[in-house]
Amino acid sequence: MKIPAFKDLILFENDDVIVVNKPPFVASVDERTGGELNMLRLAKKYWDDAQICHRLDKETSGALIFAKTPEAYRSVSMQFEHREVKKIYHAIIDGSHAFDNKLVDLPIANFGKGNVVIDKYEGKRAETTFNSIKFFKHFTLVECQPKTGRMHQIRIHLATQRASIVADEMYGGKYPMLSTFKRGYRLSKGEEEQPLIRRFALHAYEVSFKLLNGEEITVHAPYPKDFATFLKLLEKFDA
Repeated sequence: MKIPAFKDLILFENDDVIVVNKPPFVASVDERTGGELNMLRLAKKYWDDAQICHRLDKETSGALIFAKTPEAYRSVSMQFEHREVKKIYHAIIDGSHAFDNKLVDLPIANFGKGNVVIDKYEGKRAETTFNSIKFFKHFTLVECQPKTGRMHQIRIHLATQRASIVADEMYGGKYPMLSTFKRGYRLSKGEEEQPLIRRFALHAYEVSFKLLNGEEITVHAPYPKDFATFLKLLEKFDA
């Protein structure tokens, strides 16, 4: 996958911070395997002193904040620590689910290497509020607002509601195939059907935080092509 130039990903920039629209399949920071380009490396090529203020899963797209100065990094980091940063994600989930300010308050334990589980004894407090945005016959577009920032929080909290994110196999999601909901769908001889999206359908849609001057800003990240195309197909064939 060709990664756009960092400057083309920028949604907001001033003297202190940069907010970008992270593409899917790009890690936030160096992975254990190393070698691959990641958002932090790209940011440092653009701005030498760039520091990443939080992380998104490799497959997750959307709003990601970088600090350009140590003062800005401290400010944004403290806002995350004190849960003052408002984050809104959009997810496409399997099945029809009517969430109306549904609060999931289940502790999450992280045992390392992606081993994340709900654990009422070893887990740390984790809260997410869910609201359904749009209903399809076989899927639902959902707004997710995490109040805490645990690893895989939205993904595992949705799974506890039997509402796994599309294509999130780790938490019970299935890869969406057009043949399952488009009437009269036919493949050409020898053709193999491909999933409508190749990663779990989670997008960091919006982030709100305070700049160093005290001004609060809200930055909205448009859907990437794969997420937007999948939604258009659902609107056409699964409404």
